[in-house]
Amino acid sequence: MSGLNLTVGVGAAAALYMIRLRRAAYTTLAQRVRPPMLEKRPKMVPFGAVNGQNRGPNPMKPILYLEDPYSYVRDDSRKNEEVLEHLRKENAYTDLKTKHLANVRANIYDELLSHVQETDEDYPYPHGPYLYYNRTVKGSSYTYHCRKAKSANASEELLLDENEIAKGKNHCDVSSVSPSPDHRYLAYMVDFNGYETYTGFVKDLKTGEMLPDRIENISSLRWGKDASVLYYATQDEAHRQNKLWRHTMGSKDTDELLYTEDNDIYSAYFQKSRSGKYMFLMSSSSETSEVSFIDLDNPSQPPQMIAKREKGLIYGVDHYDDCFYIVTNKDKATNFKLMKTPVASPSPEHWEDVFPYDESIKVDDIDCFKNFMVMEGRQGGYSQLWIIRTEGGNKHSRHQIAFRESSYTVSGSINRDFDTDKFRFVYSSMTTPWTTFDYDINTRESTLLKEKPCPNYDRSLYKSERLEVKASDGTMVPISLVYRADLRSQDRQPLHLYGYGSYEIPIDPSFVSSILPLLDRGVIYAIAHIRGGGEMGRTCKMTCEGRSAGGLLMGAVLNMRPDLFTAAIAGVPFVDVMNTMSDASIPLTTGEWEEWGNPNEKAYFEYMLSYSPYENVKQQAYPNMLITSGLYDPRVAYWEPTKWVAKLRDEKSDQNEVLLKMDLSSGHFSASDRYHYLKEKAFDLAYLLDHLDAIKNDDKKKPEAAAKL
Repeated sequence: MSGLNLTVGVGAAAALYMIRLRRAAYTTLAQRVRPPMLEKRPKMVPFGAVNGQNRGPNPMKPILYLEDPYSYVRDDSRKNEEVLEHLRKENAYTDLKTKHLANVRANIYDELLSHVQETDEDYPYPHGPYLYYNRTVKGSSYTYHCRKAKSANASEELLLDENEIAKGKNHCDVSSVSPSPDHRYLAYMVDFNGYETYTGFVKDLKTGEMLPDRIENISSLRWGKDASVLYYATQDEAHRQNKLWRHTMGSKDTDELLYTEDNDIYSAYFQKSRSGKYMFLMSSSSETSEVSFIDLDNPSQPPQMIAKREKGLIYGVDHYDDCFYIVTNKDKATNFKLMKTPVASPSPEHWEDVFPYDESIKVDDIDCFKNFMVMEGRQGGYSQLWIIRTEGGNKHSRHQIAFRESSYTVSGSINRDFDTDKFRFVYSSMTTPWTTFDYDINTRESTLLKEKPCPNYDRSLYKSERLEVKASDGTMVPISLVYRADLRSQDRQPLHLYGYGSYEIPIDPSFVSSILPLLDRGVIYAIAHIRGGGEMGRTCKMTCEGRSAGGLLMGAVLNMRPDLFTAAIAGVPFVDVMNTMSDASIPLTTGEWEEWGNPNEKAYFEYMLSYSPYENVKQQAYPNMLITSGLYDPRVAYWEPTKWVAKLRDEKSDQNEVLLKMDLSSGHFSASDRYHYLKEKAFDLAYLLDHLDAIKNDDKKKPEAAAKL
């Protein structure tokens, strides 16, 4: 027996030695491989009044220049083989540098999937004689759109199978799925590459056949008063939604152009009143809006203006009875207020307050039903809902829907019926999964309809907090935290900080199952509810993350205080601010001048140059960084993160790694396939856990799912 034990011991030792040898060889190889390098081809980029180019209303003279060594990486066609080959090399390098995390990724993927109810069904919403809902099926990547008649024991009708549409496609985004007012037809749009340019389709739900009314290159789609008309929008070459159209079903004639927005700063939109009586034609910039309307009972009449654009005046409209109700910042109402005006005389001189302006309430939207209205807004930093009733004459009453938790987010859900006494909303907190309620406006009671299932989740293990920290300029910045209570330590814990802080878009404290692998390994997850820069303090191991405009935040923070973080993830980061915002041919640029500034104008040039992440990369140590992007992203073009990575590698003075992960078949919003999306999340989480030293021993074991990744 002793000899047998000796043999097993020697064999185990030999196997262990070989494993260590292979690991050492791999580590040496990974360390030896150099990252892909972009050749520098300096170009002097002009800022100011360039002949023949749209540089904004007040471009500066003389022209100023900035040198960009990687300007040539931009290729609007996405077909330049030199650039594509470089991106493939970047992906190969990232794969090599993260190969040691393969088992961790596979385990995290399994863990993420364990929190997903793969076969699930939304709570049906009433719409006319039907109950509509979406469902998913285990193993199917996309959604099934269904309905049932309201009658007892009605059978399901499958309206649209996104899985069939997505067959053979790398990307498939189905949007604006909407039954016609008579419920005979289904309109929807599809984008097959992530560039957010769609094709509109109409399906006959009675015969199952596709109608010939196929509309190419659109960005929105809505039914008119009935099933005879569709309204849609198209974009210009810079991806700005600028034209509004009307299509008569079955007509081969040219569609009718209703409105063209010629001002590059503005974008045009449709919105149909819940009453179904009016179609609003809206044009807006970041600071100004203008709305006209079409009476859908007399659609041939020209649109009627509500209030012409006036610099700084923002307003939105819905219809109730014989009035338009208006959310606006008129009369210096910084946080907006609710006003109304007769439909017969909608101009601003007839607008009157519904309630006195209250600076403590930020009014976001008004939703008008037949017998009541719902005002959505914010108070005390949290989203809120108010029910409004008319009391005769000009009198109105309102009450607020109350919630038990102190920190939460709430918003309206799908409410298709106009004549109803119930309002459907969704609710969540950092520890409560998204939950659907019906609120009875007469009894003032909320009925829980469905909580989105999250298998293998015990909410009693988790705790959320809200605190405030003082930024360097003295501003108090709210921070939302969530963590595993049983893993909370008085000592410093690893922390992952998320931030966005742009476009007045809040990152509310809601439930996100994809952060559970962090929490279950002792990582604290924090959201900084910022309005500007500032330091968030220190911890022993801290990572940070931001996407899109939040990626700009990451770039600026890492230039200022790279020492605070062990690692950072910047997703589709808007980092090449100066070059992008100077060029009106780049999608969305002109509409963003009021948000970020126009570097072609002297008043903004120096200020924007002071914070643009790309221009402010310098010779200093940076933390480990993972930067993700999509080749077909129209919002933050692939060349921005690609150039940023090259400049970081060229300037930084440390041995930390800067990795670029480029999805060559998607756009701004990542994978459309829900399983592929989870794999991407597993990649990010494994990267973070590695740099937070929070990987458990079991995470390194090879699971059955390893081959899937």
